[in-house]
Amino acid sequence: MKANETKVDKFLATNETTFAIPVYQRNYDWTLVQCKQLLHDILEAGKSDKINAHFIGSIVYVHDDVYTASGLTELTIIDGQQRLTTLTLIFIALYRIAKELGDPMLVNRIHKTYLINEFAPETEKLKLKPTENNKNALKHILNLEDEEEFKDYSKIIENFNYFKSNISRENFETIQRGLSKLIVVDIALDRQKDNPQRIFESLNSTGLELSQADLIRNYILMGLSRTNQEKIYKSYWEVIEQNAKDEKSNKSRVSDFIRDYLTLINREIPNKSDVYAKFKSQYPTTTVEELESVLTELKLLVKFYNKLINPKNELDKDIRNQLEYINRLEINVAFPFLMKVYQDYSNNEIEKQTFISVLNLVQSFTWRRFILGLPTNALNKIFMSLYDKVNKDKYLHSIQQSLLQRSGVQRFPRNTETINALKEKDVYNINPKNRTYLLERLENYQNNEPVLIEGNSDITIEHIFPQNPDPKWKIELGQDEYNFIKENYLNTIGNLTLSGNNGRLSNKPFVEKRDMNLDNKEQGYKFSRLWLNRDLKEKDFWNKEEIEKRTENIAKRFLQIWEFPDIQIESEGTNDEVNIFDAEEPKHKKLEYAIFFNQKLEINQVAKLYVEIFRQLFDLQPETFFASEIGHKISLSKNPVEDNLRQAVSLNDTYFIESHLNNEAKFDRIKQALTIFGFEDELIIKYADKND
Repeated sequence: MKANETKVDKFLATNETTFAIPVYQRNYDWTLVQCKQLLHDILEAGKSDKINAHFIGSIVYVHDDVYTASGLTELTIIDGQQRLTTLTLIFIALYRIAKELGDPMLVNRIHKTYLINEFAPETEKLKLKPTENNKNALKHILNLEDEEEFKDYSKIIENFNYFKSNISRENFETIQRGLSKLIVVDIALDRQKDNPQRIFESLNSTGLELSQADLIRNYILMGLSRTNQEKIYKSYWEVIEQNAKDEKSNKSRVSDFIRDYLTLINREIPNKSDVYAKFKSQYPTTTVEELESVLTELKLLVKFYNKLINPKNELDKDIRNQLEYINRLEINVAFPFLMKVYQDYSNNEIEKQTFISVLNLVQSFTWRRFILGLPTNALNKIFMSLYDKVNKDKYLHSIQQSLLQRSGVQRFPRNTETINALKEKDVYNINPKNRTYLLERLENYQNNEPVLIEGNSDITIEHIFPQNPDPKWKIELGQDEYNFIKENYLNTIGNLTLSGNNGRLSNKPFVEKRDMNLDNKEQGYKFSRLWLNRDLKEKDFWNKEEIEKRTENIAKRFLQIWEFPDIQIESEGTNDEVNIFDAEEPKHKKLEYAIFFNQKLEINQVAKLYVEIFRQLFDLQPETFFASEIGHKISLSKNPVEDNLRQAVSLNDTYFIESHLNNEAKFDRIKQALTIFGFEDELIIKYADKND
């Protein structure tokens, strides 16, 4: 390796040399922010007599003494292509100004010194040899053609237009002086003696930070011959880059895709910043044969990943609808699992209906957990290994069974606890995407003429009992019920609907909202064709009882949409160790022992378990008992007599709790506490054998 401090203009002026950007380099990505900063630095250096030199980073290249057919020396640029390309754009802008000034000597000096190799064939003239997608844009502006006619979007064109607008006859000489003061570290590598990849990794570039995908691409291709680079890039990597792209935002998702792939094969989720390191560790060598083996699998899976992030690309309408729901809920953590299921469907290993049932199952599982507020980080462990549980002979059943066997924080919420949580949940102030998803699926269930709600500004969410009610509401309901609804039911599903006339209905009394027909435009609920308004048409008033009835009605529909799998799980016997959340009801049962935080508790009565768990929790985190509802649930007290505790037991020398509860109630309070503390996985129990 040879490193020299070199002036930029001297480096670019090297005779009969081509600066080749290899295919493994990322695209030219500098934005106007970087361009403005570079031009500012050049102008400052050009204006100041005190600035003799301005360092702008390094340019690293492999010097293999490779010559093109025309005899030009070809330097393969490993690092610095962003700066090198941008400097070329600045010199083209200067070249155009020189043309305008009518100075042929200056025109020739800029053109033949910094931009072209004069005696090379026409196809080899450019000193900078960018990747294919940038080459046409560069030729376009260099040939003084009207760049507005360039049809494809290009950062080359966009950034050149900026320089063309900001480099003028007035600052022309200042910029030339500034350019002459720019310094780079010119690092020449010998492929036979140096390790270009290792050196590349250690560079602290002043340009844009490389993504994990950029590093992987460089690692894959850098060590190959030029011919094999082109082959691997065109046949595999380019396909991966094209498919792993969010087409709405035009954002690359290659790093995410490879992270999901590594998760799938290793059953371990790498940190986003460690994807390159994990990939390199997984594939320590990069021969063409080994690369083709791994890239073939990536190439096969990426087409399914493409549809997961871009559902519109799925041609089947029924599948596309489910993919759109999953995409909207951002269940990205399930992608490693879903890519393989998608592949099985594509290979005709499962039928369409089975695939749709799996997509529905994933939604039911994650959405029920969302309603309960269970932690989302538990999903990582579940989905990264879920495909291992697939039995190809009982495809759907095996997935359902695996999810139903999860316990504690990883559990599949049952119907009762899900609906109890739904009745009380504030679903108005959740993420708008989730709110729309809930209402849209409720509205369109088994509807042959589905209503478009996502992105439809004509339909908005309506509070039946308004957020700021007309005073008549208080008169009709009475103070107590008015306050109760406002404090407990305002933003729950029972009080929310959809309307195309939200502004008109506003805060008016219920009957007015029901019957509104201003100018015969049928704004009221009674004229609505929406399912969510169907039961409002015949109501004569809206109160606590009616909200609860409507909630029950919606709950039935909820359970039909987000189903709990109707399968029999093979019983493992009541004598096995089970998480308390999955244990049978403790009525008329004794314990053999319990395990809490991996410590065995020799306890044979639920009453003793109840006291022991709350003693440990109180010792561990007493403040939580006062900051949450659990203190009230267990009747935490300093004065058990004054507080009328019927059977007080002590947690410590100061505090007591009520223990006059049946076993089921004690289990419920233990589970509530474990959920509040986030310790759902920490309590295992074992029931005693009935014969003991």
